[in-house]
Amino acid sequence: MRTAGALLADMGSRAVLGQFDTATADEAVTEFYRTHYAGLVRLSAMLVGDTGTAEEVVQDAFVAMHGAWNRLRDPDKAVAYLRQAVVNRSRSTLRHRAVVAKYPQAPLPDVASAESFAVAATERAEILAALRALPRRQRETLVLRYYADLSEMQIADALGISQGAVKSHAFRGLAALRNLLEKTS
Repeated sequence: MRTAGALLADMGSRAVLGQFDTATADEAVTEFYRTHYAGLVRLSAMLVGDTGTAEEVVQDAFVAMHGAWNRLRDPDKAVAYLRQAVVNRSRSTLRHRAVVAKYPQAPLPDVASAESFAVAATERAEILAALRALPRRQRETLVLRYYADLSEMQIADALGISQGAVKSHAFRGLAALRNLLEKTS
């Protein structure tokens, strides 16, 4: 196995001619990884404060360097490039942490339990059954008023009855509905 320096010296002459080959670039980056990974992780860990994030930062820097290897003008400065990339990415991580700390996410609203959904479904079923037991005009008046949210005049127009009749059907329908629901409770 050749050292990183030997690989870089070999690539230096080819870089001028623009003749990088992917296998050689892979070998060079792999050798850089073996020799410099631990030191770069320590550097980043000192900056960001934890090893896990530092490892991610260094990994991202190596991936970026591998992608930019063919554009590297002076392969002898690859270590400096990599070190600077790690420092910049560490700074970026710290900025991101500061923004997250400054603007915390709002807590999610409380979600109703499965029991509350079951109880609500049972209550709806009881109300629907009680509505079906009402006379047709009372049922229509209550549904148009409380479910369709129509005014008394709109209900009167829809049913072809007077507003007074709408009030009467609504009053009687609510009373009957209340009685029916009290019996089932």
